[in-house]
Amino acid sequence: MMGIQEGEDEAEDEEEDIDIDIDINPLTMLLPDVQQQQQQVVVEEVEDDIKLPALDHQQLLQHHYLHSLHSTVAIRQLRSQGLSFQLWPAATTLFTLLDRHRSHSLTSPLTPTLSSLPARPRILELGSGTGLVGISAAATLGAYVTLTDLPHVLPNLQFNADANSQVLAEHGGSVHVAALGWGELDHMEAIGRDYDLILGSDVVYHDHLYDPLLETLRFFSVGGEKSVVFLMAHLRRWKKESAFFKRAKKVFDVEVIHADGPSDGLRVGVVVYRFAAKPSIRI
Repeated sequence: MMGIQEGEDEAEDEEEDIDIDIDINPLTMLLPDVQQQQQQVVVEEVEDDIKLPALDHQQLLQHHYLHSLHSTVAIRQLRSQGLSFQLWPAATTLFTLLDRHRSHSLTSPLTPTLSSLPARPRILELGSGTGLVGISAAATLGAYVTLTDLPHVLPNLQFNADANSQVLAEHGGSVHVAALGWGELDHMEAIGRDYDLILGSDVVYHDHLYDPLLETLRFFSVGGEKSVVFLMAHLRRWKKESAFFKRAKKVFDVEVIHADGPSDGLRVGVVVYRFAAKPSIRI
């Protein structure tokens, strides 16, 4: 693997010239390395009592295998309901890295960050969507995780949290679901700042949300008594996303800690970034 700083510079130079407009089918990109081992993602139809449009009364519940725990995480997608109800490649990358970290911490790119966390860390996930990343973090790290998203996403997020209550209890993890509109001070204050780590996957998407996202990151990462690292998995889609990273680097030191190779005909793969507040910004 190339040196991290060198890889970061090359990745950013390349991304400046890429303007990708793609229609990703999440179902074809779930856990690519796990799919090669077969029998890792089991799909079944389920019914539930949550009030949803008739079209979505029967849904696909996917079971994602955590090798390190010999357990599965059950996730329901409601793809007809919008982007927040689907699984995207960056989420599956973090899922895989969290799983590998638990069983192979010596070679994990997450170790420099996760090794400094307390025994039962408090983790905040931004833009949780289906909750795969946050629920997996709770299970693999024995963490207390707050899953957040917009209010209309919360019923399905809560469904997925409840569907995994047993695996979480078995491994000392727990999750809480809360509404969080980026940049909304009342939401942020209600959630509080007492976290040891922030997670996010595919959160850099709509350009009108770049500033609200950065405002939210600044509130939680440098607004409290300690500086909190943000780990973000991201699949680059459009050249305009460079604006987010340029703004972020005014507040954070941004480092590439992992990069997937391209898959399914794409020219780029998922990249995992570590955001740490610059010393001059820390309180």
